[in-house]
Amino acid sequence: MIIRIATRKSALALWQAEHVATLLRAVDGVDAVDLVPLSTRGDEILDRSLQKIGGKGLFIKELEVAMADGRADIAVHSMKDVPAEMPDGYCIAAVLERANPFDALVAAEVTTLDTLREGARVGSSSLRRQAQLLAIRPDLTIEPVRGNVNTRLAKLDAGEFDAIMLACAGLDRLGLADRIRQQFHPDQLLPAAAQGVIGIECLAGRDDLATLLVAIEHPHTRCTTLAERAVAHGLEASCQSPVASYATLDGETLEVTSLVAAADGSRLLKERVIGSAGDAEALGVGLADRLLGLGAAELLGTEEP
Repeated sequence: MIIRIATRKSALALWQAEHVATLLRAVDGVDAVDLVPLSTRGDEILDRSLQKIGGKGLFIKELEVAMADGRADIAVHSMKDVPAEMPDGYCIAAVLERANPFDALVAAEVTTLDTLREGARVGSSSLRRQAQLLAIRPDLTIEPVRGNVNTRLAKLDAGEFDAIMLACAGLDRLGLADRIRQQFHPDQLLPAAAQGVIGIECLAGRDDLATLLVAIEHPHTRCTTLAERAVAHGLEASCQSPVASYATLDGETLEVTSLVAAADGSRLLKERVIGSAGDAEALGVGLADRLLGLGAAELLGTEEP
């Protein structure tokens, strides 16, 4: 079988797609793997926030269209960018082993969050990161920054910001780990659901692909991803909401921690559950219910009038 991978054109997206291609080329039954690079609206519109133009789903819509019309067989995504509710007819057929899930502070100078100057300008378009940063350092000025990793680094190096926030996984994958000034522990800054996870999407009816993709599936990562995404789904949160989730698996014991915050960092709700790995989705849903009971809907703006 020849497998065609729909991917965005950014350096990170192409790295991820080629990584998946390399794994698939070693799978019995796969004769060749080709990349189908596509431009998405999320990549093209950089002068407005994602919240205003339709969310991170704009990064994957064109890839799904390519699968639907037969130009591609699968699509490769950063799972933190994939909406918690999949569109009808599509599924995440496999997830790869999770890379570093944590957030990074990147600055031109050697510094940490504690040593940034008073009122420092920090570039981040994530309300999740913004809320948690402001809860620690309310004096900071958080300013939006769009574009791929190299574009954001260029803006930092040009002096537009004192620091920017990026995912450790993306920097690691691009060989830019030396730019990290501080890696945040989840007790300091809880990551986005499925941050660091590469997911492979295909049409739900492609049993032929599903059979092949099992060979590169990582069950441990599937378990933690299910739990983290179930929290977001239960909260009716989007990829842009100030919501964070992080799950760890120890044997058959799954621990999930989630946070919902006010965007200005003035209020944070944080809860944790522990249970069986076999109940991953149920644990995530239960954790969402607990957060809703504490007032999460009000913070997220989803409360019924």
